[in-house]
Amino acid sequence: MTAAPPRATPPRGTDVLIIGGGMIGCALADQLTLAGASVRVCERGGVASGTTAHGEGNVLVSDKGPGPELALAQLSRRLWPTVLARIAERLPRDAAAVEWEPKGGIVVATTDAGATALTVFARSQRSAGVQCEHLDAAQLAAAEPALTRDVCAAVYYPEDAQVQPAGAATALLGAAIAGGAIVETRCEVTAALCRDGRLIGVATTRGPRHADIVINAAGPWSGVVSELLGAPIAIKPRRGDVLITAPMPPTVFHKVYDADYVGAVGSSDAALQSSAVVESTRGGPLLLGSSRRQCGFDDRLRPDSLAAIARKALRLYPILADVAIMRAYGGFRPYVDDHLPVIGPDPRLPGLWHATGHEGAGIGLSVGTAQLISAALAGHPGEIDLAAFAVDRPAVITTPEQVSR
Repeated sequence: MTAAPPRATPPRGTDVLIIGGGMIGCALADQLTLAGASVRVCERGGVASGTTAHGEGNVLVSDKGPGPELALAQLSRRLWPTVLARIAERLPRDAAAVEWEPKGGIVVATTDAGATALTVFARSQRSAGVQCEHLDAAQLAAAEPALTRDVCAAVYYPEDAQVQPAGAATALLGAAIAGGAIVETRCEVTAALCRDGRLIGVATTRGPRHADIVINAAGPWSGVVSELLGAPIAIKPRRGDVLITAPMPPTVFHKVYDADYVGAVGSSDAALQSSAVVESTRGGPLLLGSSRRQCGFDDRLRPDSLAAIARKALRLYPILADVAIMRAYGGFRPYVDDHLPVIGPDPRLPGLWHATGHEGAGIGLSVGTAQLISAALAGHPGEIDLAAFAVDRPAVITTPEQVSR
């Protein structure tokens, strides 16, 4: 097992206020409390009630090409077992509720063109240290007996894992609370509190809250929050839907998805993008995804999205034709045009930091993001250079006037 890097410690007694009680905010609260900061989380709704509650719990390296996001995913994947082991020592029930499953992922291509693209993509990932191996027809059938045989190529990623997202978030937050963190729900941020050009806290619906550092971890609502604070960033909501089947006997044993999923994730098209993603849960239902669409905060379930998900899932698993759909849900991912998170200090407003824009990868990237923020607050170099995730890049702050503000 790779040794955990030395813990970065913010200056003792630093007051940190985290806006957002989703997966990223909870991971920050855990790491920063562990590092010695005084932490307060302000969440406008309930803990893990937004994007986190509407995700699939993916901890993936299989869907990212070489670059800073893959490096962050690899860091996070190494950290997850260590973080969960630490929480289990003090809060075993909370750790168990995370439902950590290092089940591995299988990416399949159902066309010759897709097979060629998948082979090239896997080769590039392997050069960046990702573990992956091609499966022949017999190996694929043994790994996923119910999967269609109409597959041109398949790649197995043993490092892919899954958690129960709300359970993971609450476990991290529980560890933070055990370490002294304060959590306030139904506490919505309404304005910035500034002194001499520095952010010193926020006004909320429950009164003023002061802090040395304020971290915007509000997910898809980070753009709205940043506007309120006077330092806008271009985070937009990107809608996604999931179908949930009735409980089934063991049928799907890995996270399985079509190779076109990677293209859908990387697309900047505002119109509906869909691809086949099928995975099991410990309770028995299967989760069927996925879709992406830019439609603001329109929360309606749309038949075209659900139909596309079902149609593509059936192509991978024909056995699903006779399986009942129990329910469907949708949520919003924090989207950035260049498909990279926003992590670090805001140069326009001292005291403000951002940890957002992870789109659909926030569950997997959360613990790595928290470690990078903790290291940066302590003035230490992190394992990954934050420059790629900087706030003042063109996709996040779009005009020269904003950059120089």
